[in-house]
Amino acid sequence: MGELPGIVITGASGRMGQMLIRSVVASDKVQLAGAVVRQGNGWAGRDLGELMGLGHGVVVTDDPLEAFAKAQAVIDFTTPEATLEFAELAAQARATHVIGTTGFTDEQLEALKPAAFHAVQVRAGNMSLGVNLLTQLTKKVAQALDEDWDIEVIEAHHNRKVDAPSGTALMLGEAAAEGRGIRLADHREAGRDGITGAREKGAIGFSAIRGGDIVGEHDVLFAGMGERIILRHMATDRGIFARGAVKAALWGQDKDPGQYDMMDVLGL
Repeated sequence: MGELPGIVITGASGRMGQMLIRSVVASDKVQLAGAVVRQGNGWAGRDLGELMGLGHGVVVTDDPLEAFAKAQAVIDFTTPEATLEFAELAAQARATHVIGTTGFTDEQLEALKPAAFHAVQVRAGNMSLGVNLLTQLTKKVAQALDEDWDIEVIEAHHNRKVDAPSGTALMLGEAAAEGRGIRLADHREAGRDGITGAREKGAIGFSAIRGGDIVGEHDVLFAGMGERIILRHMATDRGIFARGAVKAALWGQDKDPGQYDMMDVLGL
């Protein structure tokens, strides 16, 4: 594929897949090595130039291993089940695997680890610089405040998002828990409905909003007696996630196999 690192995009026909393809094609630091869709998808076997008007000669495939073998990196915003399969194939190809997929169970996250012995994995609930800075701020504020301050992570996304809380919200909750020196799993509070009783002291709560075409909004609320602190990030363009993913793919090119996140990529 020449001197520039070649990148394969999975889930190519989806909204995020198309955004990733456009970001790769627009970059002067990488090139598009392939585009993958699931079996039975109508894009398989067709040229991206025809499908997206890019004037590009890449033919979409439903054979991920064939595509990965020709690439130095894979960018993957699909489903947990598909990502687990792609992780094994990326490891076989020794390709950097950038994972923007969310909604993993603890067992699925554990199942991702073996592939990282053979290839670089960069996984993050959110690829944007702003959100990763927000994560660091959340940790620092949580370190400074005791349990008299309630913590609530409030997130809003478009009406087609299938998982809740969002991966970003969970990332922020983990940061708050780390700041307090506790495990999020032991203090997480979500899904309130009906007579729930008083809020448990020290809990980290989550609230999810779904509607319209909201790209992504995240607030971390620290509520004390007589005062509140609100840390906020609002995304208005999905391009920020695509550009962050391309940055991660480039960053991973000279790294040893292992699991990394956007904090590593951004040096935070």
